[in-house]
Amino acid sequence: MREANNYGLTNQIRANLSVLTVHRVYCIFVVMYIKKTTPTLNCGLDLVGEVLYGKWKIRILWFIHIGNLRPSELQRKIPDVTRRVLNVQLKELEDHELVTKKIFPVLPPKVEYSLTEFGKTLIPLIQSIGLWGDEHEERLRRVILQHNAGASEDVGNVV
Repeated sequence: MREANNYGLTNQIRANLSVLTVHRVYCIFVVMYIKKTTPTLNCGLDLVGEVLYGKWKIRILWFIHIGNLRPSELQRKIPDVTRRVLNVQLKELEDHELVTKKIFPVLPPKVEYSLTEFGKTLIPLIQSIGLWGDEHEERLRRVILQHNAGASEDVGNVV
């Protein structure tokens, strides 16, 4: 390997690309983010947090549960999620054995997700959290909007 940089990858990738282009073979390299710290897994809340951490995961699980199995259907149900983030969070849910991915051998490719038996055990908890949110909707909406308004004022006051 050539001299290392901060990440130790760039020069190796550059060397590999030069070898590949000599042979007229082109590849796309995708470097995924890898956590640099080991998660703290001291109790059940740590474990649940590690598995469900992500802005969209609970909604993704819920919508798969009610029958939205394809990524395009999920994206229609959660329009604020980008396709990339949706795919990353689906992959993490798959890695944590909460969903399974089925790829159909057709063109264009068709992919469907379904809950595993393990994933189905989360649905009563997600439903309870949703009911709690419905029960306290007015208060939650008020405090969230107040917080967001305060955060906007703080940003406007930065000198």
